[in-house]
Amino acid sequence: MSKMLLTAREIMERLVAFPTVSRDSNLDLIDWVEAYLASHGVSARRVYDATGTKAALYANVGPEVEGGVVLSGHTDVVPVDGQDWHYEPFAVTETDGRFYGRGCADMKGFDALALAMVPHALELGVTRPLQIALSYDEEVGCIGAPPMIDDMVAHLPRAAAAIIGEPSMLRPVTGHNASTIADIHVHGYEVHSSKLPQGVSAVHEAGRILNWVNERNAAIWAEAPDPVSAAFDPPHATAHVGMIQGGTAHNITAKDCTFKLGFRVPAGDDVDRHRQAMDAYLAELDAELRARHPQAGVTWETTHGVPALVPEPDGAAEALVRRLTGDNGTHVVTYGTEAGQFQERGYSAVVCGPGDIAQAHQPDEWIAVDQFEAGEALLRRVVRTLV
Repeated sequence: MSKMLLTAREIMERLVAFPTVSRDSNLDLIDWVEAYLASHGVSARRVYDATGTKAALYANVGPEVEGGVVLSGHTDVVPVDGQDWHYEPFAVTETDGRFYGRGCADMKGFDALALAMVPHALELGVTRPLQIALSYDEEVGCIGAPPMIDDMVAHLPRAAAAIIGEPSMLRPVTGHNASTIADIHVHGYEVHSSKLPQGVSAVHEAGRILNWVNERNAAIWAEAPDPVSAAFDPPHATAHVGMIQGGTAHNITAKDCTFKLGFRVPAGDDVDRHRQAMDAYLAELDAELRARHPQAGVTWETTHGVPALVPEPDGAAEALVRRLTGDNGTHVVTYGTEAGQFQERGYSAVVCGPGDIAQAHQPDEWIAVDQFEAGEALLRRVVRTLV
């Protein structure tokens, strides 16, 4: 097989052309990446999801020894449905100093830069490995990274640092929120609304949960933030319900009401304490409703969560990126990434990638050409530290 000698931009063009919206398969993209790596003599390992229609992929470039650097990104993108695009979303269009296309910022631009480092690392003859890790389903709850990272732990020498290339304008982001989401189903008992006391309205009882959310937020926000969380904006956890569904008709007590309740928790706080407070309240309400009618109650399930990225003042990843960027500022974010999942499994992790998160998920998503080029220069410096 002849080597695929492609520029970083050409690789980005190939990646963006794959419409890897999270609801669809990413295997065509994974096939292409695997072939690209193989053309440079690098073997890759896949980690499939339960359906076999999606896969993560990782590879070790250079000697199989500890102390390398992971460059990690996700391959999925959010939908373009209903968005007003002026450019073809699944192609890269350059104009006015910007690359437009779905995923250019979040985060196929970084993925392309990471893959462009493979021949560079081989040419330099790195003595510690460059490791590439590409996940799936980040956009629907960071679902694909944990099994990939677990497989890396089992089959690769441990890297000293993991750089997760979410768009940060190439600033080292050293902390981000944890999150957890619960699916809640309030079960009522239907009667005509003229007989209200004989029924149980799932909608009315769901309103009590919403009131608990407001009271919980007020209590949390009255607490003095811990030193780590104080760097976040906001510096405290938040509970939120964004959508709710329920009821059959205006004159029938609602049989069902469903919604998602999510917590976002800064790195200095403990997400478990908020989840446990929710569990305790819902269990109490469930018992009360069942006592009123055997068909009534509350059921809930925590569907997924993302661990926080906790700042590592002496961590290898933070030290590496600060040294190479010269940026010693405090940068934390209130959204989640796969960095916390790497850290949870023992990697020193930092978020640092080209582009602005403000462009992520937007119509006419773009990354500035100079940011893309600066990102390539930074990753070349990263690779040189491995020689």
